[in-house]
Amino acid sequence: MATETTGAPSEDAIRDALATVNDPEIHRPITDLGMVKSVEIAADGAVAVVVYLTVSGCPMRETITNNVRDAVAGVEGVTGVSVELEVMSDEQRKELATSLRGGTAEREVPFAKPGSLTRVYAVASGKGGVGKSSVTVNLAAAMAADGLKVGVVDADIYGHSVPRMLGADGKPTQVENMIMPPSANGVKVISIGMFTPGNAPVVWRGPMLHRALQQFLADVYWGDLDVLLLDLPPGTGDIAISVAQLVPNAEILVVTTPQQAAAEVAERAGSIAVQTHQKIVGVVENMSGLPCPHCDEMVDVFGTGGGERVAEGLTRTTGAQVPVLGAIPIDVRLREGGDEGKPVVLTDPDSPAGSAIRAIAGKLGGRQRGLSGMSLGITPRNKF
Repeated sequence: MATETTGAPSEDAIRDALATVNDPEIHRPITDLGMVKSVEIAADGAVAVVVYLTVSGCPMRETITNNVRDAVAGVEGVTGVSVELEVMSDEQRKELATSLRGGTAEREVPFAKPGSLTRVYAVASGKGGVGKSSVTVNLAAAMAADGLKVGVVDADIYGHSVPRMLGADGKPTQVENMIMPPSANGVKVISIGMFTPGNAPVVWRGPMLHRALQQFLADVYWGDLDVLLLDLPPGTGDIAISVAQLVPNAEILVVTTPQQAAAEVAERAGSIAVQTHQKIVGVVENMSGLPCPHCDEMVDVFGTGGGERVAEGLTRTTGAQVPVLGAIPIDVRLREGGDEGKPVVLTDPDSPAGSAIRAIAGKLGGRQRGLSGMSLGITPRNKF
């Protein structure tokens, strides 16, 4: 029971301050999550707060402690703050998991529900090496920097690389059967690489790949995302089919290079939308040319026109207008950012590659903000 005297802060004031502290993984106030066990206020203004951690080995315990201490210390009349940490019981964790799932204890893919407001983009390519993951990571970082709530699923199980490129070195935390994803640069991310030791390969067949993707979508607590990006493996294999089954409303974003051989394969990958009844949001041409460092002329290292060829081919195949959303030039800073975990759209947003990706992200993010698909040249596609 709180003790109040003249000059000492009230318990309501302390709890109002605690309501400004978000759990670093769930990104919601600790007061809403039932993480504040007690508040004790001494006559001299010293405050003792007991906070529940979701798990005993919580990697964010120090962050939570510091944030609680700072928030309470800012309340008028507080002369000192002590923070004690305890661990939730099994029952409390179950209640928390059920609450986060919106009152249902069963697992389901929230993005496939009829009322979902999250735009889901499945980033696909016909073959590897076209920079699909680099495009995914930078689009995510650009949209997050623009104020959207963004998540990324590294669905390229065999060739997972998103955590490194995004600079996400944290580990997921499990609360009951729910996984709290780490975040970096304002983007929540999950990858099989977070669960495998070192650089160990993943040697799985179709059913295991499907189950992994299902867990990433249903068991991870994503919160209220505006945009979810799925970085698919190249081609039209098991994962692409699983995405269509688990998130049928996902829209396909095709990444290609200008090279004719790459464009042909990319068109093949995009054509899966005819069989899965998905919409193709557009085509991104990566490595569209190399700006000469001496004369600024564009050197067509991989040829020209690949993006247009893919868009035209997919328009014919699907019967709906598929636009080219943008062309990204070759830029050493894009590669360096991927290696260092610092997306170029954040470190050098006005660079040729950074500007091009931000423009594409603006179009995709603008659709989430309620802009009509017609503004991108997209016409609604009939379901078969």
